[in-house]
Formats: sequence, structure tokens, C-alpha cells
Amino acid sequence: MVTPDIESPSNRRIVETARLKKRRERNSGGRFLIEGTREVERALDAGVPIEEVFFSPEIAPPEATAVRRRAAESGAASTTVSKRAFEKLTMRQSPDGIVAVASTWHPELDTLRRDLVLVAEAIEKPGNLGAMFRTADAMGADLLIADPTVDAFNPNVVRASQGALFSVSFAVADTVTAIGWAVGHGPVVVATPDADAIYWDADLTGPISIVVGSEHAGVTDSWMEVGTPVRIPMAGAADSLNASVSAAILLSEAVRRAHLSD
Repeated sequence: MVTPDIESPSNRRIVETARLKKRRERNSGGRFLIEGTREVERALDAGVPIEEVFFSPEIAPPEATAVRRRAAESGAASTTVSKRAFEKLTMRQSPDGIVAVASTWHPELDTLRRDLVLVAEAIEKPGNLGAMFRTADAMGADLLIADPTVDAFNPNVVRASQGALFSVSFAVADTVTAIGWAVGHGPVVVATPDADAIYWDADLTGPISIVVGSEHAGVTDSWMEVGTPVRIPMAGAADSLNASVSAAILLSEAVRRAHLSD
């Protein structure tokens, strides 16, 4: 076997790259990690400039090798690392031997152009925000992240999105700015278990923003004041659904209504 470019997990470049797992380092350096064959491939599909790929031949399947080659052809540096060094970079229990480094970008409101927009307010869990990216991608919606508790470039958001981070038009804004944009875009519908109206009785057609709040506190009063509150009926003992599940239910209903009105 060919000796990798980097063998030690204590190598300076490995240590510095691993720091990008932390939000502070991503913000200060303007770089983030994309781990996984599918995720790196979808970043390349979307034209995301890849700066460097770290690749472990010991654990990488053939498809990861092909994606590494494609990244190199796009101009990315390619560095082979030992399995031990790769373990310093990965955040997965069963990694597939490829991690890319790319530059972050500033998601602006003017990138939102679709009629259907999911507003994710102060989402706390990377898995939920990543799942919202996947749902928005599946439903043909844009995503507006308001007052983010977790940032879109968190490695676990990238993973949970399964690459939808790179295919969904999204923006990040504070609540005041996000509300101003949403009100100008069209009606605002707010998901809350305390609403009197059930979501299927609400008007979900036309340009619309659907707001789902944080897992702990739900949607804030600021959104309640400008939106129509709706609830998802609960037949069991649970009093609420996972935030990403709520988003999926409401977006799918909006898409269904749009097809019925065509």
C-alpha cells in the first residue's frame, strides 16, 4: 500500500482542519467540512468550490475514490491520510474515508425566489435543520433560517441534509429582518400546538411562508403577531411533533394544494 501523505493524527494540518467542527472556527476562517461521498458529490454538482479533499484509502469505497478524482479535476487539492488521521477529522461512526474543505458563503434574502418558503426559527438541533433542508429540497421550497441557534455549515447539518444544503436556496437573517421579508412575500402561517385552526383548514396556496419554531420554545410571539396560527392534530398522548416532522407535514400539504389548484 502506498504511504499516505499524512499518517499522524497530530499532524498540524489535520489538527487545524478538525477545528472546523467548531462554529467559532468556521466563522473565523470562513471554511467548513463536507464529509461523505454523497455530500461531497452533491457539493460538486452544485458548483461549490472545494478547496481540499482529505482521503483515506484504507476505508474508502470505490465510489469515494471516484468523487475524490472528480474533486481533484475541479481544482481541489487532494491529500491522502491514514485511517488514524482520518478518525481525527470524521464525526461519523462509520465514515467512508472522504472529507472536503470548502468556503462558507453568506446566504442572502435575495436568493429566495420560490412561492413556498419554510421559515426555521431558532432551530437548536443540527439533525432537525438538516432534515428541514432535505424536506425543502423534496417539496421544492426555499428555506429561511431566522435567528439560527445552530448554523447551516455545522457538519451534522451537512450530513443530515444529505447534500440538500447545496441544492436548496436558503437565507439567514435575524427575526426582525426575516419577518419583514416574509410579510412582504405573502401570507405567513405559523405552526403551534396552541392554535384553534387545524392546518388543513388554512389557506396554504400562493406565495406563502410556513414558520416552524425551536424544539424547546416553539415559534416566538413576534411571528405569532404577523402570522396565522395552525396546529397539527394529535391523536395520542404526545402534545407536539419533532420540528422537522411538523415542517414536512405542512410543506407537503401546501404542495398538495398547489397541485389541486393547477
